[in-house]
Amino acid sequence: MKPMKLLLASAAVLALAACEQKAPEPQPTELGPDTAQADIPTITPIPAQGDGGVADFYDLAGPAPAKPGTLIRTEAQPEGTSLAEAAQAMRILYSSTNGLDGKTPVAVSGSLFVPKGEAPAGGFPLIAWAHGTVGIADTCAPSNNPRSERDTKYLNHWLQQGYAVVASDYQGLGTPGGHPYLATRPASYSVLDAIRAVQGDPNLNIAKSVVLVGQSQGGGAAFATAGEAVSYAPELDIRGTVATGTPYFTNDTAPAVRDPAAVSPVFAYSIYIMYLAEQADPSFKIAYYANEKAASLIESTRTQCFGKTAKLIMDEKFSPATAFTKDPTPAIAKYYPLMSYSTLKVKGPVFVGTGGQDKDVPPAGQQRLVNDACTAGAVIEHKIYANLDHSGTVNGSLADSTPFVKKAFAGEAITGNCKTAASTDGSAR
Repeated sequence: MKPMKLLLASAAVLALAACEQKAPEPQPTELGPDTAQADIPTITPIPAQGDGGVADFYDLAGPAPAKPGTLIRTEAQPEGTSLAEAAQAMRILYSSTNGLDGKTPVAVSGSLFVPKGEAPAGGFPLIAWAHGTVGIADTCAPSNNPRSERDTKYLNHWLQQGYAVVASDYQGLGTPGGHPYLATRPASYSVLDAIRAVQGDPNLNIAKSVVLVGQSQGGGAAFATAGEAVSYAPELDIRGTVATGTPYFTNDTAPAVRDPAAVSPVFAYSIYIMYLAEQADPSFKIAYYANEKAASLIESTRTQCFGKTAKLIMDEKFSPATAFTKDPTPAIAKYYPLMSYSTLKVKGPVFVGTGGQDKDVPPAGQQRLVNDACTAGAVIEHKIYANLDHSGTVNGSLADSTPFVKKAFAGEAITGNCKTAASTDGSAR
């Protein structure tokens, strides 16, 4: 068997040798409230893509409303899944657009957290949170689980600042249909329509101004959302973006090929990308590449969340060399553009936080994103936290991202630092 050259980076860099060209971008179909519901397909569960095992709340059991951003229903977050700084916490179900085909209405789930205290005139300013990798199974949807300790601390911080937080689960997490992992347009549409949904209900008292915030998979989602907003949701008042651990998929930013015999939890992300390929092309099958020993791993990535799959990989010492009969890279390479950004000249200023010790999304790739976005005309404020890793940068960057967000909401000028190198030692945070 020839040595396999599957990259074992994280969610941010598992594009292997991602292509520079953009994925096909069909324009979203203009759908309004008068569109006949009979003409809209009902999205049915796909067990092979991790569907099932969640409450009836997530299953619309019919076609999604034609108008993107329609709030379908809400319910209180179950006990143990709220945030301490939230005066009100609710699950939300709303309509969006399938980001893979650019036209089919889909239902997407998420959460809304409202801060304590009186709302200012015009309502609470809104943070749109884009989460990192949790898995592809419905049961992994963040609205279906307690938040991680890291994310709990982070989101509580924003609530303490007086901001409401809307947190999309993304297309296919919780709701029927596959989750197109790392595909930027589906995530962007999900985030933008979550904003529309909560801003459109006057009873929720949410202001029109919004800042996008995301980490890792969500850092890419937030950055992509700032770009897609220009064409998909131009009416939204997006004041800025905060992105940490942000992936960038190009040939130049792909990392060096790692040892195919290396055992690492991030191997799970490679398989999640293969599930994306299955959604984009029904003729692609993970089963063609996985050997008999890998059956438990493939089942885990489909039905369990990342933590359990990562433990399985380490316990059973799975690697590409022991799990695959041949390298799937050539077959899935054509789908890597689905994970690229449609534009680098995004709407509003962007704060990019990079951990100098980030092993998941190498700092060099994040720096290249900053350089290319600056060249494209985006306003970027880049901070490097020399002693922080991928996860540590989330809360470690708050000392810088908090005033950035405050200025963005206030409409103050943010000029960024595209022409200067920025470095912050995060060891004291």
